[in-house]
Amino acid sequence: MDIWPIRCKVPPVNSYLVRGDSGFVLIDTGFRSGLRHLEAVLAGAGCLPGQLRLIVITHGDFDHSANAAYLRSKYGAPIAMHAADAPMVELGDMFAGRSRSNPLVRGLANALFRITTFAPDQLLEDGQSLRPNGLDATVLSLPGHSKGSIGVLTADGCLFCGDLIDSSGPRPRLTSLLDDAREAGDSLDRLTQLGVKQVYPGHGRPFAMSEVTGPRGS
Repeated sequence: MDIWPIRCKVPPVNSYLVRGDSGFVLIDTGFRSGLRHLEAVLAGAGCLPGQLRLIVITHGDFDHSANAAYLRSKYGAPIAMHAADAPMVELGDMFAGRSRSNPLVRGLANALFRITTFAPDQLLEDGQSLRPNGLDATVLSLPGHSKGSIGVLTADGCLFCGDLIDSSGPRPRLTSLLDDAREAGDSLDRLTQLGVKQVYPGHGRPFAMSEVTGPRGS
């Protein structure tokens, strides 16, 4: 398995191109401002139209899903995400389905970060295998940052965690942007039981799972 981190610098957010046994899987797509760099990484890795097997969206926020519809059109790859976050991308509202939202902040954020709306092709469930898409990995439901947040755990212990854990600060820890802190703590506790070795977050640097600190992960 080969991994290409794709970092959009402004605003800072990560996507990951993963090559499995029979093709490529892209995990998250970044902001629109990072599209040119993202396409350059795909081309450099040899991922051409027709060779991208799946686009996985770890959650519906604009900085992770903004380029999904364009990439689906260009590369012919289906988009997959959890059903609980699908309304975000279908409505163009990153607060859809979240339990807490300030109306002013909601309106401003949706206006500033407007994206092309789309419907996902596949709705992923906890425990679902990505083997049919050429990647020996399992989908994990990891609610907390949003109801439909997911992770992708490979057979060799690499976790793509979306925004559950953030390593932008001195040490990796639960993100401060939580929809449900209890669910986030439960998700983090779950990861400690799954043999996770290396974590690839939506924001910050990759890190070992043993580095994580948090309310119940310290």
